[in-house]
Amino acid sequence: MERVAIIGASMTQFGQRDAWICELLAQAGQECLEDADVSPDAIDHLYVSNMASGEFEGQTGIPNALAHDLAAMPAYTARIDQTSSSGGAGVYAAWQSVASGASEMTMLVGGEKMTHRTTAEATDVIASITHPVEYKHGVTLPSFAGLTARLYLETYDAPRESLAKVAVKNHKNGVDNPHAQFQKEVDLETVLDSPIVADPLRLYDFCPITDGSAALMFCPESVAQEYTDNYAVVSGVGGATDTHVVHERSDPTTMRGVVESSQQAYEMADLGPEDVDVAELHDMFTILEFLQAEGVGFFEKGEAWKAVEEGVTERDGDLPINTSGGLKSKGHPLGASGVAQVYEIYKQVLGEAGPRQVDADVGLATNVGGFGNCVSTTILEGN
Repeated sequence: MERVAIIGASMTQFGQRDAWICELLAQAGQECLEDADVSPDAIDHLYVSNMASGEFEGQTGIPNALAHDLAAMPAYTARIDQTSSSGGAGVYAAWQSVASGASEMTMLVGGEKMTHRTTAEATDVIASITHPVEYKHGVTLPSFAGLTARLYLETYDAPRESLAKVAVKNHKNGVDNPHAQFQKEVDLETVLDSPIVADPLRLYDFCPITDGSAALMFCPESVAQEYTDNYAVVSGVGGATDTHVVHERSDPTTMRGVVESSQQAYEMADLGPEDVDVAELHDMFTILEFLQAEGVGFFEKGEAWKAVEEGVTERDGDLPINTSGGLKSKGHPLGASGVAQVYEIYKQVLGEAGPRQVDADVGLATNVGGFGNCVSTTILEGN
């Protein structure tokens, strides 16, 4: 099987945008076409990662609308919805379409429009991810995060400050990301003094509600070489699920979908955690950076907080995590987040990340849906 390459990528400004979903998608798509120097009529498959355009805007049929807006007809189109991991699932689908031989040029565009809704309305749409019985009792993802954070801190004797340091680190990284929603540092005291949302987690432990979009262009490596000498290879992908009902898990601090999807990606790439130079993890809540860093094998169980305390995951540390600013600083437009994670890894392994650049030949991105209900992991290598 021929290797699949990424030859172009784009990311729009994340934050509060006046544009609606179709405009956001078209902007990212057009910028990706220009970055890859690919004509719209060369696209065979066009995928759109999006969780809830119908719920947020009453807008459906967005993939075929995007094909029209980009003049990409008669490309095959499909919408990829895997809740907040729709972006990662879209990466998997785009990889499959090329790896299977069904497409020689596949574009993936992820996007979401959310900020026109109130926090309560957006939280309710996102909470629809949960099991109906949990939802009926008022369970939300922030409540799961708070419960799990308390369990982790008490089980592994981790200081509350270690979670706050994740927020401090990721905001610091976001300062150098021109597309990030928040380009401002925060200090430890500010995080610890912010309002409680789900004890022990406070406001600055949570990512914001965000509008935005991002795009990637996939093709066989032989086709990539016709366009450019500078491309990334998708050397590993994996996808997995965990129980829909969170309380049925034997250990809520272990995200089995993260463990399984990363193992699949490592096996495909013939690599291990020790080979990864940079990672983007789904820090919708600060506690998730700990759980995922352990789940993908970077650190032993209960040890991720120590790595943060020791500076291992800083941009100048031994294993930089969330150089983009993560969801915490960059923002979390649901369908775009997983695509934007891979955008950051793509830029890193090509040496094009500007002031965020680290020494990286191999990068990993893990995108999580719900509270670990569904997960996709992608490994990229520079060519």
